[in-house]
Amino acid sequence: MHLTIDISDDFLITLKEQQEEFIKTMLFHHALMRYRKNKLSLGKAAELAGYDRLGFIQKLQFENEAVFEYEADLVNEMVSNVGHTLALLENHP
Repeated sequence: MHLTIDISDDFLITLKEQQEEFIKTMLFHHALMRYRKNKLSLGKAAELAGYDRLGFIQKLQFENEAVFEYEADLVNEMVSNVGHTLALLENHP
């Protein structure tokens, strides 16, 4: 697919960015938004942004973005399950 967007050169001058850098940043942020809303997987978000999976993860870390976000209830359940599993292992000869 080819997409054309008209953006005034004034924006690039104000941002002190070249066209290619602006496009790459715009694609990254769009992919990030879709990833956060669970519309795209990590791999597909990386592909949309023009990265491989590892490169996208590194970019997320560089931007101080969470790679994986979990609801508090899910985290609590996972911690509880780990505690339960450890208890079972300790009591099993």
